Amino acid sequence: MTAADVAVRDVSWNPGRGAAPVLHPTSFDVPAGRVLGIVGPNGAGKSTLLRLLYRYLAPQTGSITVAGRDIWSLRPKEVARMIAAVLQEQTTVFGLTVREIAMLGRTPHRSAVTSTTAGGSKIVDRVLDRLGLLGFAHRDFGTLSGGERQRVMVARALVQQPQVLVLDEPTNHLDIRHQLEVLALIRDLDLTIVVSLHDLNMAAGLCDDVLVLQDGHPRGFGPPEALLSEALVSDTFQVEARREHLSPSNIPHLTFHLRTGEHIP
Repeated sequence: MTAADVAVRDVSWNPGRGAAPVLHPTSFDVPAGRVLGIVGPNGAGKSTLLRLLYRYLAPQTGSITVAGRDIWSLRPKEVARMIAAVLQEQTTVFGLTVREIAMLGRTPHRSAVTSTTAGGSKIVDRVLDRLGLLGFAHRDFGTLSGGERQRVMVARALVQQPQVLVLDEPTNHLDIRHQLEVLALIRDLDLTIVVSLHDLNMAAGLCDDVLVLQDGHPRGFGPPEALLSEALVSDTFQVEARREHLSPSNIPHLTFHLRTGEHIP
């Protein structure tokens, strides 16, 4: 697997003729091997942008290129060899083993005359071993914990041997231990990664760059330590954000409060 550059130029999307845009023209670059975090309030357009990146949706305007190639100029199978996605919705196909689910990642590499690929089994075993899942290979997916299932979904994506990995809220619904496991895994991958996150402090600790969205509009792009200012975060999320420094590491940490006079109904 070799990481690739991603270039997004003025992409936008709306659900139909006459409908308000869900995502307004947005542009950014992700150099090969870097991690981009997409953050914003609910309804900001994060998931829509990710769907454009893994070619589930076609942009109304603009272009998306991976390694200099427009993803809409390629066949779906070619795109699936370049981009893999791990979504919030985990598979409900119980009855399959961990290994069988991981093997589904080889589908884009299969030819019309064979149901298997050369070296496919070795690739699956190597990925399962890397993610600490080899001992679970013959376990039914439905018997696994939430964190283990999430690792299986990441394994299936890595078995595709992509250049770009797209993750939609990969720590959603996971407890703290499993969140840390998934984050450690992401940091260890030698891929270009685009990940949507709710937790701004998590994004700041994980990502090389952050894109902030609000109501489908890009509010800023850049390194989190420079971009995620008190003013930008407060205005985007409609809270009072304060940047504190945690001792003894002196790592910046954002805290949040309701604005004066506001209350929870």
